[in-house]
Amino acid sequence: MKILITGITGFVGGHLAERLSGLGHALAGVGRSAAWPARLRHLAGTAELHEADLLDGPRVEAVLKQVRPDWLFHLAGYANTGGSFREPGACWRDNLDATRSLYDAVARSGVRPRVLYVSTGLVYGEPDGPAGPCDERTTLKPASPYAASKAAADILSYQYTRSPGLDIVRVRLFNQIGPRQSPDYAVANFARQVAAIETRKQEPVMETGDLSAHRDVTDVRDMVAAFPLLLEKGKTGEAYNAGRGETYRIQDLLDRLLALSTVKIEVRQKVEPGRTADTTITRADTAKLRAATGWSPRIALDQTLADILADWRQQAG
Repeated sequence: MKILITGITGFVGGHLAERLSGLGHALAGVGRSAAWPARLRHLAGTAELHEADLLDGPRVEAVLKQVRPDWLFHLAGYANTGGSFREPGACWRDNLDATRSLYDAVARSGVRPRVLYVSTGLVYGEPDGPAGPCDERTTLKPASPYAASKAAADILSYQYTRSPGLDIVRVRLFNQIGPRQSPDYAVANFARQVAAIETRKQEPVMETGDLSAHRDVTDVRDMVAAFPLLLEKGKTGEAYNAGRGETYRIQDLLDRLLALSTVKIEVRQKVEPGRTADTTITRADTAKLRAATGWSPRIALDQTLADILADWRQQAG
């Protein structure tokens, strides 16, 4: 199978490339730079890396004609919820405009890959019922520029299956965590600070944002295992939720990490005013995905947290 991954140099993209290379597929990726980031250089001999901005339609079309993928995983985009409040224009450009540009390039190229559009569970916003799980029929109520731009691109993906008739399946990921995640995200940031404190590069005080939100968190390595299954068994135009189906308070995730630390750490919360409108609880109903593919998460949460902390300890030296 020939596979093209947009955003291959990102957090999820790197883990997906590792998963697919282990299955023996021929891989290529698109990134804004032709250079692999330091922590993904081991993929250089596994996947061809093509430099392209998805808004550059002719360049993307050329890559498609060169690679001629059977499968296309579309992961590239703006992925920082907090940052989207500060720079909504960039968020909408990278999520909606870039997705439309990619699909137009596919339509012009004459190449007809099966496409997986990777969306987010945050498109649902607050659940319809108190703390209830969101299924694929839940009303979309995105509460951030990031979530709104992903919801728009999600709906656009469905429209392009009707006209011009692309073969697109959608997956809505609830929170994914794991090794190599940017410290812009809560759990990675907690682990980074624990490792820095343990190596005396930081005072034994941890700065955090609001810890009251509840999130459905799944190991990224489990998440990417669902992707090829969806292109094998998912239906064109359909959306599928991917997540653990359990909700954890951010405070509880932090407490589990602190329990793994070798030192005592003081925690200081500071809530960003711009995040007050953000979604407070997310929980996935994944029955549709499980029925279609047989997928389920296999990595225990405590193992994921231990792996994330071990990764940051290694980086801290």
